[in-house]
Amino acid sequence: MASTGFEAHNSEKLGTVGNKGPLTQDVEADEKVPVNAMPGSPSSSVSLKLGSDNTHRRLKSRHIQLIGIGGTIGTALFVQIGQALIQGGPGSLFIAFTIWCTFILAITICSAEMVTYLPISSPFIRFAGRFVDEAFGVAAGYNFFVLQAMLVPFEVVACNLIVHYWSSVVPAGGMIAIILLLYGLINVFAVKWYGESEFWLALGKVILAVGLILYTFITMVGGNPLGDKYGFRFWKDPGSFGEVYSTGSLGQLCGFLACLVQASFTIAGPDYISMAAGEVENPRIVMPRAYNKAFGRLMAFFVLGSLCVGIVVPYNSQELIDGFKGGAPGAAASPYVISMNRLRIRVLPDIVNALVLSAAFSAGNSYVYCASRSLFGLALEGRAPKILTRCTRNGVPIYCVLLVLVISLLSFLQVSSGTAEVLRWFVSVITASQLINFSVIAFTYTRFKKACAAQGISRDSLPYKGILQPYLAWYALAGCIVMTLLNGFPVFIKGNWKLTSFFFSYTMVGVFPLLYFGWKLLKRTSVIKLQDVDLHQDVAEIDEYTRNFTPTPASGFGRVLDKIFG
Repeated sequence: MASTGFEAHNSEKLGTVGNKGPLTQDVEADEKVPVNAMPGSPSSSVSLKLGSDNTHRRLKSRHIQLIGIGGTIGTALFVQIGQALIQGGPGSLFIAFTIWCTFILAITICSAEMVTYLPISSPFIRFAGRFVDEAFGVAAGYNFFVLQAMLVPFEVVACNLIVHYWSSVVPAGGMIAIILLLYGLINVFAVKWYGESEFWLALGKVILAVGLILYTFITMVGGNPLGDKYGFRFWKDPGSFGEVYSTGSLGQLCGFLACLVQASFTIAGPDYISMAAGEVENPRIVMPRAYNKAFGRLMAFFVLGSLCVGIVVPYNSQELIDGFKGGAPGAAASPYVISMNRLRIRVLPDIVNALVLSAAFSAGNSYVYCASRSLFGLALEGRAPKILTRCTRNGVPIYCVLLVLVISLLSFLQVSSGTAEVLRWFVSVITASQLINFSVIAFTYTRFKKACAAQGISRDSLPYKGILQPYLAWYALAGCIVMTLLNGFPVFIKGNWKLTSFFFSYTMVGVFPLLYFGWKLLKRTSVIKLQDVDLHQDVAEIDEYTRNFTPTPASGFGRVLDKIFG
C-alpha cells in the first residue's frame, strides 16, 4: 500500500514533464507563462494547470512488478497481522486470507481489462468519472486521498510500536513528532531521490517477506538453537480457532470475521500497478504480464504469510498480547520477533525488527507522497481549492504536502488513547476506504463492459480479456459491500459499543455518498448514457505509441533484474 514511487522522477522536473498539455505558471487569471521560463524567476512557488496526461513512459516491467509488490507489502503483513491472530487463531487467519484473495483476484481481472485498454495515469479514478458519472469520479478521488492520507498516521503509530521493542526512553509524542518532521523534510527537500530509493526499498520488502517464509520452514523442522521440531504444534495447543467477544461457536465466528476484516485491510489490490499505468513503457504488453505475475506473487506472500504467522507463535502468546494491548516496554509486536525470542535466536530479532521499522517508515513516507499527489491531481482538475496547485521551484505541491502532514497529526491520539486502540481506529477507516475503492473499480468495470457492448466494441479485440465477466465484477462488488458493512461489526455486539470505533469504521460509508450527491447537485452532473461513454479518448495515441515502440535493451545488473522481475 504505497505510491508508485517513480512519478517523482518525472513530475518534479517541471520543465520536462511532457510534450502535450503544457504546464503553466499562474500569474493572473488570463495570463499564463510557460514553466520553462521559471529558472530566472525569483518566485518560490508556482501554480500549475494540467491539460492532460503529462507523464513519460519510462518504467520497465521489473519496476511495475516491484511497485505492485512493494506497495502492498508493509507493516500490516509483518506486525498488524498479529492482532488478527490473537482474535481468531491460526485456522481462521489462514482461511480468511485465502478467501479474501479470491475477491482480490476478481478486482485484478476487472482492472487489467480496463487499464490495458486505456493505460493512463490514475486510471481507476478517471474511469469512474469517464464511464459512470463525473460526480462518481470526484467521490472516488477523495476516497482514495483519504485512504492514502490515513495510512500515514497508521504507519507513524506502527513505527512507534516497533521502536518500543528496544526502549521507551523517548515518549510517544516525541517519537511521533520526530517521524513527522522527517517526512516533511524528505517530501519537501529530498523528493528527487524518492523514486529510485522506493525501488530498492520495495526489493528489500520482498527479500524480508521471502526470508521470513524460509525462516518459518527451517525452524519448524528443527533448524533452531533449541532443536525444537515444533511443526504445527500451535495449531493443536492452544488450537486452530480462537474466540473473541463471546465463547463457543459465536466466539469463533467473531474471531473469523475479525480475521476477514484484517485480510481486507492487509491485502491490497492492483491499485498501485494501475496508478503507474501512464508511465509504463509498452503498456499493452507489459501491463497484462504485470497484473498476472504480481497477483501470483502477492497471493503467495499473503497466503503463506498468514500461514507462517500461525505456525511460529501461539495465538495466546502473552508477549504478543502485551505488544498490542499492553504496550509494555520490551514487548515485541511482530510475531516473527516473538518466535525468534522463544527459540533463543540472538541478533536476528533486532535485524528483523529494524527491517520492519524501515519498511514502516518507508511506507509512511510513500503515503505522504501519494496522498499529496492525489490531492494535487484533484486540485488541477478544479475539484479541490486552487491554492493546492501551488508548487515550490522544485515542483513540490507544498500546500498538499502540508495538509497531509496536518492530517497525520492524528497520530498524537496515541498519546492519550494508547497504541493498540489508535491502530484499530486507523485500520477501521483505512479498511472502509479501501473496500469502497475496490467497489468503485468493480462497478466501473460493469459500466465499461456494458458500454463496449452498446457501442459495438468486441471484448475479443481488447488487449486483455478477463475471464468469467461480468460475474467476477459482481462477485467482487458484493463481497466489498458486505465487508464494508461488517468492518465495524464488534461495536454492535452487546457490551462493545464505542462511539469512536463506530465513527472510524463507518465515516467513509457516509462521506462517499455525500461527496457524490453533493457534487451532482453543485455541478448538475448526470449518469452517462452507455452509448455516450467515452471509450476512445487517448486510445489512438496509445495505439500509435505501441506501433512505434522500440525497446531499449537493459545492460549489466539491470538485465538480471529484468530476468527475475520482468
